[in-house]
Amino acid sequence: MMAWGLIFLLPAHAVACRIAGLYRGIWMFASLPDLKRVLRAVGLSTVALLVFLVLYRFEHQVVPRSLLVLYPMLMMLYMGGGRAAYRMWKEHRLYGGLIAQGKPVVIVGAGRGGAMLVRELERSADWRVVCLVDDDRRKWGGEISGHLVVGGVAVLPDILVAEKAAHVILAMPSAAVEAKRLATNLAVEAGAHVFTVPGLEDVMAGRVAITSIRPVEIEDLLGREPVWIDTPHVAALVAGKTILVTGAGGSIGSELCRQLARFSPAQLILFEQSEFALYTLEQWFVLHMPEIALVALAGDVKDAARLDEVFAAYHPKVVFHAAAYKHVPLMEVGNAWQAVRNNVMGTLQVAETASRFGAERFVLISTDKAVNPTNVMGATKRLAEMVCEALHRQCLGTQFGMVRFGNVLGSTGSVIPKFQEQIARGGPVTVTHPEITRYFMSIPEAAQLVLQAAAMGRGGEIFVLDMGEPVKIVDLATKMIHLCGYSEGDIRIEFTGLRPGEKLFEELLADAEQTSQTLHPKLRIARARPVDDNFLPDLRPWLAESCQSDSQVREGLMHWVPEYRPAVNPQVVVSQR
Repeated sequence: MMAWGLIFLLPAHAVACRIAGLYRGIWMFASLPDLKRVLRAVGLSTVALLVFLVLYRFEHQVVPRSLLVLYPMLMMLYMGGGRAAYRMWKEHRLYGGLIAQGKPVVIVGAGRGGAMLVRELERSADWRVVCLVDDDRRKWGGEISGHLVVGGVAVLPDILVAEKAAHVILAMPSAAVEAKRLATNLAVEAGAHVFTVPGLEDVMAGRVAITSIRPVEIEDLLGREPVWIDTPHVAALVAGKTILVTGAGGSIGSELCRQLARFSPAQLILFEQSEFALYTLEQWFVLHMPEIALVALAGDVKDAARLDEVFAAYHPKVVFHAAAYKHVPLMEVGNAWQAVRNNVMGTLQVAETASRFGAERFVLISTDKAVNPTNVMGATKRLAEMVCEALHRQCLGTQFGMVRFGNVLGSTGSVIPKFQEQIARGGPVTVTHPEITRYFMSIPEAAQLVLQAAAMGRGGEIFVLDMGEPVKIVDLATKMIHLCGYSEGDIRIEFTGLRPGEKLFEELLADAEQTSQTLHPKLRIARARPVDDNFLPDLRPWLAESCQSDSQVREGLMHWVPEYRPAVNPQVVVSQR
């Protein structure tokens, strides 16, 4: 009976293993998917055994019923245990010598990311995981690959001292920014170097490995919760249409182009004055999104003839106007009239050209410095907002909208790249004033909210982005010094005094403005002081003048923008911290 049974069952079991895909598995990498295949093969084989027992009934031979229980159990033990034993032996042979090597490191996060990281670091000669911490009390006392979860993030400083570890890896890519900030602060205060892992979506998509750790950067600590946008609404605005972005090579302009490309525009026109910036963005699209119909055009928003040529050739339906001079001190001294020409006259020319050639929407990228401006740059941006408001009142067939927000992390000319360079040189890190504060948001967040505002706008509104809480620049500098592994004794902070036109505090709403809520929690609508009907006819002659001194520009701006009050900055006093 056993002989007949084996003659039938062995080929049947081989076929079951083939159907389950077990012959394709590599034993060294046996894991849960292989166990599922083993279960499938054993199940099919057990069914074959039942069929055999039904078809062949031997006289005087009683088949014990325990066979139907013992057979799948023993097969599971043999097939699954054999693979597990082989993998354990192979990994010990390859990586067993690395157990006591590498720098001791504490992992923050005992979730999916932490488990993946621990398994990978066990095969690395550079790191030695000593333990994990996690704020989830249910995980305390548990183990991941033999490494204990010792407690919450609060015990991190004590663990670093006890284990003589000087490195921490944040393995919680989906955690809130506040949790990452707390863990980083505790580790930095204990003198540890802090690293982070890539997002799980990138790991699972195969774009990066979980072991692609990098030092924690200030953007990680100042970042905000992920923003959501009404994708169908934005797609209705963009999909299948020709979109033009001025200032496309800038920080916001380039990110806007990348976000717009996600919604399949019929054509994306990059309009940029800087040849290098235009080339860089074009090559990015060639490499990463070659399917996008892209047109890279060099041009100046002050060149009316070039604008007519571009709009006549492509007839864009939606225009995002991001081209502007934005550096406050530069525009304050020696370049005031150029700021007026670029930020105001350029806006007027692009807006009127867009309307004349049938654009459906025109969106101006504005700034928080346009609120109660104390500098030329802010006043010119407020004047540009007023230009768009006046054009919208003329009912030209184009909806004009404005979006106002503060500083973006890592943008060209911002403090973060500047501080990084100063720290790399060994200091000092220069801060203008101990009390100066700014609002910050990430470039992708700003670009997405601009798209959301454009899709929601009905014309004439000034959308104000929720910038969160303001950040003291001196605290920002201190955190960056600590993240780079230095103390303030190693790299000093030097206060240089407020620069021309610079405010201590930025505002997002003017005193006379009121805001109303929108359907999006991070967008509000500001109703500014209405412009006069004769505003544009009176403004044009002033913009047409050939050249004006800085003082004449300020006088003119005070006339056109009543809330503009030029700052009288105190004498620069250098102090150290």
